[in-house]
Amino acid sequence: MPKARILIVEDDSDILHLLAYNIEAAGFDVVTAMDGNTALEMVRRHPPDLVVLDLMIPGIDGFEVCKELKRGAETRGIPVIMLTARGEEVDRIVGLELGADDYVVKPFSPRELILRIRAILRRSATDAIEERIWRSEGLSVDFEGHKLTVDGAETPLTATEFKLLAEFVRTPGKVLTRDQLLDRVWAYQFEGYARTVDTHVRRLRRKLGPHADRVETVRGVGYRFRG
Repeated sequence: MPKARILIVEDDSDILHLLAYNIEAAGFDVVTAMDGNTALEMVRRHPPDLVVLDLMIPGIDGFEVCKELKRGAETRGIPVIMLTARGEEVDRIVGLELGADDYVVKPFSPRELILRIRAILRRSATDAIEERIWRSEGLSVDFEGHKLTVDGAETPLTATEFKLLAEFVRTPGKVLTRDQLLDRVWAYQFEGYARTVDTHVRRLRRKLGPHADRVETVRGVGYRFRG
């Protein structure tokens, strides 16, 4: 079985070498870039299975790189882990709003980063729902094709957004806590990451358009999907 290919985008050579060494030691193939333009060119030429992306890089910064990846039909599904020294909550929210699948703040534990890489790749490769197409009141979800159609118009979703929607569709009427969603969608549980769930739910609601209210907030608990 071929190894998953990880693109690391980082302009600090010491951190880049540390990341490359640890990720390769964990059994992945690694390619690297030290600026945003080179990263985008490499992705278009040979799409990786996941991108570890520093925000403060020369040329096009990490936010813009992520935006470009999530805008392209052929690159939208590539998971992105943002890696940055900027730990303010607003930066995390912006990164997640742009479609990043995860956000790791420096200084970081290489072991934790690798656990997150494995979790994201594992959930990206899992088709958790057996039926191919789900339809209900103007919504259509093609699980095999990873497509959402809202009132007849196809609406692009990131890999994480699709996984989140799949969890809701799978459990209509059931309240899912933020911890449950972190475990099922992100495949990990870390204290303080409930905001990750809230941010992705907010983005998913926007894409559901007139059907946004079908994802109901259960105050103090989590979310419930009205199927």
